[in-house]
Amino acid sequence: MTVDDRRRNTRNAIELNVEYKRINTFFSDYTRNISKGGTFIRTTRPLKLGTQFVFALRIPNLEEPLRLRGLVKWVVSAEEATAEQPVGMGIEFQYASDEERRATEEVVEGLMSRELGETLSSRLLKKRLS
Repeated sequence: MTVDDRRRNTRNAIELNVEYKRINTFFSDYTRNISKGGTFIRTTRPLKLGTQFVFALRIPNLEEPLRLRGLVKWVVSAEEATAEQPVGMGIEFQYASDEERRATEEVVEGLMSRELGETLSSRLLKKRLS
């Protein structure tokens, strides 16, 4: 299965700082792409497949980090890593409600629009321009 086969939504190259804890250890890694459904966290210490955890994304122009629940859906080990697919973990966002999902999708769409421009982000999100 290729990386593209594992994704339901288009990912976009945007580097964000990601913070999370594992047991009593704090980690600060980076995501280099994000979609409305999830993200890939580049880390040399990926969590185990199926792990649910809370993480914070530091997004430009937001005072507070965006706190999200995620589920580790796939892992790229050091042995499997390539220049195109670095070591890390694919995360699927988990939501407590439809309202929480819509709010997160709105933030991601705004981020994509700022970083990529309205025309390109609208095409990627399969939305019509208003």
